[in-house]
Amino acid sequence: MFLPYGDTPNPPGFAVVNWLLIGANVAIFLFLSVPLMAGRPDLADPLLEEYLRTLGVRTIPAAQEVLARTSAYDLFVFRYGFRPVAPSLSTLFSCMFLHGGWFHLAGNMLFLWIFGNNVEHRLGAVRYLLVYLVCGILATVFFALFVPGSGIPLVGASGAISGILGCYFVWFPRNQVKALVFLFPFLVTTVLVSARLVLGFYLIIDNLLPFLLDGGRGSGVAHGAHIGGFLAGLGLAWLFDRGKGGPRRSQRAW
Repeated sequence: MFLPYGDTPNPPGFAVVNWLLIGANVAIFLFLSVPLMAGRPDLADPLLEEYLRTLGVRTIPAAQEVLARTSAYDLFVFRYGFRPVAPSLSTLFSCMFLHGGWFHLAGNMLFLWIFGNNVEHRLGAVRYLLVYLVCGILATVFFALFVPGSGIPLVGASGAISGILGCYFVWFPRNQVKALVFLFPFLVTTVLVSARLVLGFYLIIDNLLPFLLDGGRGSGVAHGAHIGGFLAGLGLAWLFDRGKGGPRRSQRAW
């Protein structure tokens, strides 16, 4: 098992926006998502019928069975997650701050913590926030292009974070990722791996191959959003490097 936990070198200073994004995602999950997960859906909510239809429920016994394992958070996600069949500007933003569970949140925040500070230092706080949001939007749109009729909501920060990874791939080719390697049965060792190798593995092995094998139809993991976000980050980094107002090249490494 391979678990990244940091990178080197790191920039000086404190990545304010990166930590605010992490804090916002964690706070929303703890104070909104977790309580709703413990609650039951409002049976009078008019959206409930559409939710059941989307899941393919057509009979009363089937509806009762589904409702028995449905939480208030499931209906909340159905309302504020991005559904390609019913797109809206508001859900393009809200879906980026909702997560499906603890592991979903932890994995996303780990990658944002590892890679976000270097990119924020290179871009500056305001541009970093804009790049994060734009990549998240473009990732969601890219995902929706392949499943335009899907009513299953897309949630998570991974599309936006993938955009940050794309920027990192361009700007920090010599950086290394610190990782724990768990060897059978209990041996643990630390290794340094090229950041480009780690991010290339993330793009191609973790996302592009599953996406192609799935035919872009979508599954439990939004590979299309990850690919779209990463490509958006690559493109924005390329544009910044060629624009007059782009970040200084002297910031490429610390």
